[in-house]
Amino acid sequence: MLRVALDATPLLGDRTGVGNAVAGTLRALAARRDLHVGAYGLTLTGWRALPAALPAGVQPASLPMPAGPLLRLWAHVDIPRAELWTGTVDVVHGTNFVVPPARRAARLVSVWDMTPVRFPQLATATSRRYPNLIRRAVRAGAWVHTGSSFVAAEIVEHFGVPPERVKVVPPGVDRPASRQPKTGGRPYVLGLGRVEPRKDFPGLVRAFDELAGSHPDLELVVAGPPGWDEDRLGQAVRASPYRDRIRRLGWVDDAASLIAGAQVFAYPSLYEGFGLPPLEAMALGVPVVATSAGAVPEVVGEAALLVAPGDTAALAGALERLLSDAAARAELVAAGERRAGLFTWEACAEGLVDAYRQLARRAPRRRPT
Repeated sequence: MLRVALDATPLLGDRTGVGNAVAGTLRALAARRDLHVGAYGLTLTGWRALPAALPAGVQPASLPMPAGPLLRLWAHVDIPRAELWTGTVDVVHGTNFVVPPARRAARLVSVWDMTPVRFPQLATATSRRYPNLIRRAVRAGAWVHTGSSFVAAEIVEHFGVPPERVKVVPPGVDRPASRQPKTGGRPYVLGLGRVEPRKDFPGLVRAFDELAGSHPDLELVVAGPPGWDEDRLGQAVRASPYRDRIRRLGWVDDAASLIAGAQVFAYPSLYEGFGLPPLEAMALGVPVVATSAGAVPEVVGEAALLVAPGDTAALAGALERLLSDAAARAELVAAGERRAGLFTWEACAEGLVDAYRQLARRAPRRRPT
């Protein structure tokens, strides 16, 4: 039985796309009989909450891992090593850009996007530390996992990783047993995600301004955890002549119901390494307008209306089409449901287990330095 340990830190706190991906991955891996699955958390303050956040069948680490000091150490030396927290395992999987050094275990690091490399001005200070940590891990023999061929090519180009050591395994999509939209209130366009610059929610507000006059009952809802673009979003809302029809909800526990109740799901990103929220909307029968940013076209295929990143007029026009054309809306809903059905957690687990076995058997190793 293969023994693996995964970083479950993204399960703690307000859960974003990476958190949802890690949660689904852990559930699918824990359901298999050929694995022993453990989890650790890169956190000092939140590690006691980790066991309750884990799916059944996943064994939590028994010691805290203070992220700040460890990241500073791992930027220069390969100690302390993962086995201090995980015990003896075959593979350590860092699910969120960072994989600890290990004594004997093979290592896999998930790189969901290359924002810190391509758009450092859109990244946090912590995120800008990731490329050096990834580079050190790769030089020590780690393999890389990502969700899209688009990012895989970027990883090969930037880090010089041999293509055979970069594994593309997309996450699955949750399919709720029922689609119960929130009832009551006005119809709305929904934007969902952490409010950070690359999500371009201020651009969505400006697009809403262009069509709101033709739809007097329509609202714009922006939901998701607060981030470092709240000031720009607030400025855009205050400048809007329709500010009384724009709602900023923050974190929402029942995101599925919020998505299911939307007239259109809008994804105005400037750059994406995958893009799970559009697929979640498709699975819930909601039509999607998205930008052709990064890996988004690869992920959504022909099941969404795509516009150029930053093109406010095109975004407004695509939203207008789906709000006004029932036939186009129905066609896109059907295409979206078919597209979302291609992304299953079982396939995700199978792809990762195949990577784990290859890595444990053949990954090049060198002694930590």
